[in-house]
Amino acid sequence: MASKVKPRKKKEWSKKRKKDAMWGLFFVSPFIIGFLVFMLGPMLFSFYGSFTNYNLTSHMEFIGFGNFIRMFTRDELFWTSLYNTAYYVLFNVPLTAVGSVLLAVLLNRRIRGISIFRTIFYFPAILSGVAVYVLWMQLLSPSSGLVNSLLALIGIDGPAWLFDPNWTKPALILMRLWSVGGSMLLYLATLQNIPTQLYESAEIDGANAFQRFRNITIPMITPIIFYDIVTSTIGAFQIFQEAYVMTESGTAGPANSLLFYNFHMWNKAFVAFDMGYAMAMSMVLFVIVLVLTFINLKLAPRWVHYGGGSNE
Repeated sequence: MASKVKPRKKKEWSKKRKKDAMWGLFFVSPFIIGFLVFMLGPMLFSFYGSFTNYNLTSHMEFIGFGNFIRMFTRDELFWTSLYNTAYYVLFNVPLTAVGSVLLAVLLNRRIRGISIFRTIFYFPAILSGVAVYVLWMQLLSPSSGLVNSLLALIGIDGPAWLFDPNWTKPALILMRLWSVGGSMLLYLATLQNIPTQLYESAEIDGANAFQRFRNITIPMITPIIFYDIVTSTIGAFQIFQEAYVMTESGTAGPANSLLFYNFHMWNKAFVAFDMGYAMAMSMVLFVIVLVLTFINLKLAPRWVHYGGGSNE
């Protein structure tokens, strides 16, 4: 009898697993459908379109690597846009990460009214993008802007900012530093989860404030630093809206100093209607971001420390 009951239980368990799997697929189906329709589908279409001559009105004419050859050999603005984007990423990502960490450390205090300061510093992160850009255009005005007026009080002749090709990108980086409140909140939550016993033990051993920060605080928040660097790098490579709104009629600033990669790709797609070339640019950007993310993942075990003691 035992041999007859066992197969029945196995059959009943199989039916239960199938039912659970069906319900699981049902609940995740909105994401799967959205991913296939709005992400994977357009990606595959762009991949194929990158090898074609396509301008929205004509049929896709397959030209092989023609778009990529033209991109790397005959399009000077491609290299300009790549340089501008790399400049922005190189300075924006580490500066915003350092600024977020230092701000979170300063706000991780048990003093009266600290919640008010946390709210004030977080507030810029929730403001509307276009409204912030218009505000900063006024603040960075060479003649009447608040930034240059404050610099004049200490005897510094402020630059022309958005009108000087040497200062346009630093102006956007300065604007980005103003809104580090979102990242600051992540670091602040992590800092508050660090056991106080670690600091107390280090203090008993004679460690000063800097040594405690270097040997306890930084190692304990490296997972969030790693996450912030990866996401900030991906986001920085996609910069577009700031340059488009803050330059006259979307002209990419003086001497194309704000012609970022996405800006150039947008011009090719929706101004010149050279869709095949724009899709080829999108594939190059995808590869660049993918390679940088892979490098970050490979280097992470060398400096990211997890609570369990393993960096894997």
